[in-house]
Amino acid sequence: MSNNWRISSFNGALLAAYFIPVWSIIAFSIMVSPIHGLYERPSVSIAFYASDYLHLGKMATVRLAWLLALARITVVAFFAVFLAMAAFSPLRKNSSGADEALAVALCLGSVLSFASMMIASKVGEVEALRMHAAELLMLLGTAIVMLFETAPKRAAEAPAGEASAPASELSLQQP
Repeated sequence: MSNNWRISSFNGALLAAYFIPVWSIIAFSIMVSPIHGLYERPSVSIAFYASDYLHLGKMATVRLAWLLALARITVVAFFAVFLAMAAFSPLRKNSSGADEALAVALCLGSVLSFASMMIASKVGEVEALRMHAAELLMLLGTAIVMLFETAPKRAAEAPAGEASAPASELSLQQP
């Protein structure tokens, strides 16, 4: 079982162990009390930007808070799907569905963290900027590892396929 785990899968599981509880707590805090949850540390830069630059009213701010909570819960859901698929050995061996769920979670989480980081920079929230930058670096690091890592079974199947094909069928290699 240990030879089926790749570095990106293990790193994705560690990321899921962080993002699932943290972002779930943030999203549920926003769902319970949208305005109060939006003005807590993880989302305060978005709240300041919405009030200072976008001049949103009360209901529009509530809708923005719910949209932010929905985005965070979506990322959490994709991390949970990744963990479920990576935990079961047959699913991990036969399909790349776990990698796809991890890729979607990384993409959506990176976009949300990058936007939050840029907004925190714009409104001058240094602590929120550091938090979003750290989350973005964790997500991008896993994405880079996932991008450059090759599957071990694909590398093992390539030489076997070349050895089984007769030389007469390989028209590109003949002069």
